[in-house]
Amino acid sequence: MKRSTLCTRLAVVAAAMFVVFPPVALAADKGGKAGGPWAVQSLRRAVDDLVQTFGERYPNGQEYLARLDEIVGGKKPQEQDARAFEELRREALLANPLVREHPILFVTRHQYRNEHGTEATMYQTEQVNTRCFQGGAAIRLLDVGSGKAATLLDVPRGVARDPEVHFGGQRILFSMRRNIQDDYHLYEMNADGSNLRQLTFAPGVSDIQPIYLPHDTIVFSSTRDPKYIPCQRHLMANLFRMNADGANIRQIGYNTQFEGRASLMPDGRVLYTRWEYVDKHYSSAYGLWTVNPDGTNHDLYYGNYAWQPGAIVDARIVPGTQHFVAVFTAVHEMGWGALVLADRSRGLEGLEPIRRSWPPDITRFMSHWTVEERIGNRFDSFRGVKVKYEDAYPLSAKHFLCARQLAPGQRTGIFLVDVFGNEVLVHDEAPGCFDPMPLAPRPRPPIRPSHVDYSQTSGAFYVQDVYVGDHMDRVKRGSVKSLRVVEAPSKLAWVPHGMGDWAPFGSGDSHHPVAVNWNHYNHKRILGTVPVEEDGSAYFVVPAGRFVYFQLLDGNGMMIHSMRSGTMLQPGERKGCVGCHESRLESVPAALDEAAALKRAPRKLAPWYGPERNFNYAFEVQPVLDRHCVRCHDYGQKTEKLNLSGDKGLIFSHSYTNLMRLSPAEYKRAEHERSDTMPLISSVGAGPVKILPPYRWGSHRSRLVRMLRAGHNDVKLDRESFDRIVTWIDLNAPYYPSHLSYYATNTAGRSPLGHRDLLELGRLVKQAPRGAALGWDRVNEGLCNQIGRAMATHGPPVNFSRPERSACLRAFPGSNDPGYRRALELIRKGAKNLEEHPRCDMPGFVPCEAHRRQQAFLRQRQRIEARNREAIVKGRKVFDHAPGLRE
Repeated sequence: MKRSTLCTRLAVVAAAMFVVFPPVALAADKGGKAGGPWAVQSLRRAVDDLVQTFGERYPNGQEYLARLDEIVGGKKPQEQDARAFEELRREALLANPLVREHPILFVTRHQYRNEHGTEATMYQTEQVNTRCFQGGAAIRLLDVGSGKAATLLDVPRGVARDPEVHFGGQRILFSMRRNIQDDYHLYEMNADGSNLRQLTFAPGVSDIQPIYLPHDTIVFSSTRDPKYIPCQRHLMANLFRMNADGANIRQIGYNTQFEGRASLMPDGRVLYTRWEYVDKHYSSAYGLWTVNPDGTNHDLYYGNYAWQPGAIVDARIVPGTQHFVAVFTAVHEMGWGALVLADRSRGLEGLEPIRRSWPPDITRFMSHWTVEERIGNRFDSFRGVKVKYEDAYPLSAKHFLCARQLAPGQRTGIFLVDVFGNEVLVHDEAPGCFDPMPLAPRPRPPIRPSHVDYSQTSGAFYVQDVYVGDHMDRVKRGSVKSLRVVEAPSKLAWVPHGMGDWAPFGSGDSHHPVAVNWNHYNHKRILGTVPVEEDGSAYFVVPAGRFVYFQLLDGNGMMIHSMRSGTMLQPGERKGCVGCHESRLESVPAALDEAAALKRAPRKLAPWYGPERNFNYAFEVQPVLDRHCVRCHDYGQKTEKLNLSGDKGLIFSHSYTNLMRLSPAEYKRAEHERSDTMPLISSVGAGPVKILPPYRWGSHRSRLVRMLRAGHNDVKLDRESFDRIVTWIDLNAPYYPSHLSYYATNTAGRSPLGHRDLLELGRLVKQAPRGAALGWDRVNEGLCNQIGRAMATHGPPVNFSRPERSACLRAFPGSNDPGYRRALELIRKGAKNLEEHPRCDMPGFVPCEAHRRQQAFLRQRQRIEARNREAIVKGRKVFDHAPGLRE
């Protein structure tokens, strides 16, 4: 779509929004005069609606309207009495029975520090951002009528957060951390602040954002399955569930990053925010998802496939409607931004679903949502919202409580906003007010039956017809022969700030604290394949508790189409889909019982050349290159510029570096048919957020594969060798099998030379007669960027397998040069380090001590999870503080 056309469409949609809900106007200008006609009209419409809606519960409505007429009279706006108008506006709006008939529960605390982004607010002990924790908080109760607030719980050195009122209005559930030495645990107390009781106790984990479920169990987010943002170092959380007394905690979400900010839907499902990126750019991989309380049927609800907004958080269903209210914000911002009321029946992305927003015009923050190619840092456009909102709570379809920024700075107050264009401050106190909600009874949604069987270890997926879905009309029926199931494992380790970073020069796609791949974040694990029936159906067993995605393969094992999101199963769950990226708004075809695959038991996955394992380029692909390619593509050969040896470089092997540096990742590019214009390796990298069509990237679009199939230099690959090459490409060309490293604090987390040695080597090369383009001389992330530039432009500069062959040595006039000798000495030092402490692309790998400790903690948490599930099967109760088990 042309940009001019897009801008026109945005303007039309924005105009339509304003017709329905006029924009907010200030009640008074800087000179103290009364506000313009919009303010008067907004107040009049709001009062009229309150009179009609509440009748005797809003007894002074007609009086308010009369006073408004008296203030306005026939005067021009600049002559109106601004103070009288503002007093009337506040009095009339706060007389709303929805805020006056019940006290307002809220939290006082400092705004979280934006150390990275929306979900990096736990500041857990012994983590990279622990220092950002700031105590001083309370849970308070406001009587709007009197304007008086009382303290239910004071936390002078800690933080209480994420309150939730029970259905009966008599109990409050919340998360609390008493001080910086503590971590967040879940607590409950009576509505008057009495009978405080702790529900969770596990040390070294954070339990946050709890909600009550209809059967009085609790869903919350926790770091009990520790994992880290692939693009940074911050600890993330998954969804868990427990009994009302804290017993039998079990995991119900397995996304590789964040799941949380849950709220309960009227039908008993849980609505939550998920941040994930499988072969996708990190910046706009937020979406709203739903899940049953037992952890079954995770489904996309809204978003996930557009650059803007960068993040969608704190969504709640609006009572009596199919609308939801949420905050549109940026991935590198706190959980505040624009407040949005949306109708998903009008679409799952863009401006069309938005019925109202605060501020009233957000079109400039959404101007690139339809774009496929890179948009620079405009994915963080919502950072530009001048007055930010958060913690929206729908009182009705027209009235919402929220926390709102009071002025430039961090402090927020409680506001009441409505769809008529009014915003009124309800309460303000230092250091800031958050999480407002009525302390009142509310409807209890229906209880959804559980379909989980913890005595099992797997579940089953079915696909009704793989040929149904976005762009699948491009695939000829009968082309798809099998379906591959791939796991995207989590990042299980982190490194200190300023160390271990890898940002490949020119990609703009990825930033890795500990390098994993050339230009994307995920390592991969093939679980196996299953046949696809002639009618396009498939039915197969998948291990429970794994974050997996699917790929469609042709008869040659080459990828036709790939998911770039993930799904998961609970033990005993049976879950299905209509096709590939089918519409979430259309009804499901009724012919499910006719699918051929469902007429038999689910198939077991056929393994990929041995037991399942994380894909390791050096072990899976390099042996094929050694047998068939290296005799021509090595030092001393005519094609040595494309060196395909497995020699180890600073970060990756020589073959991987050379193949990937000559293969730009797929963004908006014509679908190449000429083999000479195709990339050597067609990978999607950390690619577009939008759904891409079949055959867009992968082995079918890779010049290397076409050359091999055409008999390049009489090379004849056996089926397994060919399959290893195309499978590697179709997995998005991964390299390392894990984020674990022995050299976690060195450059890119992989170099066997420390920063000081590497900096000396780079300076020696840069100062050599022919080394200006080959050297590097800056530190920390700047050093890594320079090395990335050298690798992308000139190939691997260092060879630890054959030090004398290192390309950077060509910068010196000869082997007798002192600089040459010192440079070679440093490279040999790195080679010796690698021999003593191999990387995980080499046999004999052992992680560093810090990573071993992190893995030991993970195994401990996995044992506790297994214990809890066993207790459920046996009908027993176990708690965090169970005797005899250290946590």
